[in-house]
Amino acid sequence: MRAIGYPGSLSMDSFRNPNFPLVADILLWLVRSYDLNAEIPDDVSTEQDRLMFIKAIAQLMATKARIMLNTRRLYMADGNVVRELLKIATVIHQAVMTCMSDDEEEDSLVYAPPDITAKLTQLKACRTLASHITEKGPILYDLLGKELELRETRSAVVSRNIDMKTLESAVTDSLTAMRTEIESTQKAIDNLGADETNLQTKIDRKRQELDRAEKRLKSLEGVRPAYMDEYEKVEAELSRLYEQYVTKFCNLAYLERQLEEHDRIEAVKFQETEADLKLMQLRLQEEEARLLRGEGDIDDDLAMELGVIGNNKGPTSPLSNTGSYGSPLSASSRALRPKGAAPTRSARALGGNGLPPRHGLDDEDALDEDELDINSSDEAFEVQINSSNKNRSLGISNASMRGAGIYQDDDGLSDEEELDDEDDLSDHDF
Repeated sequence: MRAIGYPGSLSMDSFRNPNFPLVADILLWLVRSYDLNAEIPDDVSTEQDRLMFIKAIAQLMATKARIMLNTRRLYMADGNVVRELLKIATVIHQAVMTCMSDDEEEDSLVYAPPDITAKLTQLKACRTLASHITEKGPILYDLLGKELELRETRSAVVSRNIDMKTLESAVTDSLTAMRTEIESTQKAIDNLGADETNLQTKIDRKRQELDRAEKRLKSLEGVRPAYMDEYEKVEAELSRLYEQYVTKFCNLAYLERQLEEHDRIEAVKFQETEADLKLMQLRLQEEEARLLRGEGDIDDDLAMELGVIGNNKGPTSPLSNTGSYGSPLSASSRALRPKGAAPTRSARALGGNGLPPRHGLDDEDALDEDELDINSSDEAFEVQINSSNKNRSLGISNASMRGAGIYQDDDGLSDEEELDDEDDLSDHDF
C-alpha cells in the first residue's frame, strides 16, 4: 500500500479484530485510484448503508476491472479481507510499476517506429471481430430490450413451487420416448447392415459377370467372322458400281442438256420457217389479187424468192423440157392475166406464154399444155409446203423420242442401247 501511495498508516494488527471503517476507507481510496469518476456512496453509518457500499464496490470492480470480490469477506472486515484488498492493490501496483518503467525507458531509449507488417495478422483478426461485433450488437440490443418483459416471467417460473410427481412423470415420459427412439434407430442400423450385405452380394455377382463378359469379348475379337470376306467383296463391288453410277449420271445430265439445247434450236428454226412461209403466203395472195385486178406484173423480187423456194424445196412442173427447176407460179400467174394484157418481161424473155419455145406443137396443143402446166405448178407448190411441214413435224417427234430415250438411229439401235454399248467399251468421259 505504501508503494502505491496510500496515505494512511497500516500495521500487522490492523485487521486482527473486525475494523470496517478502515476497510471502507481503503476500498474507497483504491476505487478512486483506479477510476476518479467512480460514484461510490461514502456513508457507512448504518447497516443498510454498509451493504450498499460493499455492493457498489463489488459491481464497479467486476464491470470495469473484471475483479471478482467476495462481498462476505469485505463485510466481515477481519483478517480475510486482506486477500480481497490485495486483488485491487495488485492491479494498481502493476500499473504504477509499468508506468515507472515506461518513463525510465523513454528517458534512456529512443523508440523505433512500429512495424505495421508484423501486425497484419492482428489487423485481420480485428476486422473479423469488428464484423462479428457489428452482427451481434443488434441481436444483443433486442434481447436486452426484452429483458424487462421477460424478467417477471423468469422470476415467476423460478419462484414457482415444483410438483415432484409431475416432474417425475415428465422425466419418465421423456425417458420412454428416448428409449423408443433409440430402439427405432437401432433397427434402422440393423436394416442398413442387411441392405449392405445384399448390395455387396449383388456387386460381387455383377463383377463376376463383367469378368466373364470381358473374357468373351477378348475371345470374339480374335475370331474373324465367316462372312467378312464376302462382305469386303460386296463392299468393293458396291464402290465400283457407285463410281459407274456417278459417271453415267453425269453423262446423262450432259446429254440431256445437249438434247434440250438441240430441241431449242430446232424449235427456233421451225418457228422462223413458219413465219417465213406465212409471210410468203400473204405476199402471194396480195400479188395474185393485184394480178387479178390487172394492176401490173408480178414483182421480180417475189419471183426470185419463189424461184429459190422452188429450186431448194419444191418440185417443178413435169412439162418443163429444160429439165431444171422453174418457178411454180409462173404459169398460174400467166393464166390469171386478163385477155389482151401485155406480156410480162419474163414472158417476153421466155416466149409468148412465159415458157421456152416448144417445137412441133400448134396453138391448141400449147394452150392445153399451158393449162396442164398451171395445174401441175399449183399441185407442186402445195406438195412443197406439205413436205416442208412434214419434215419439221418429223424433226420435232424425233427430238421428243430422244428426250424419252427411245430414239433409234440409222443403225436401228436406240440411244440407251448405244450408251450401254459405249459403257462396255469405255466410260465415255467428256
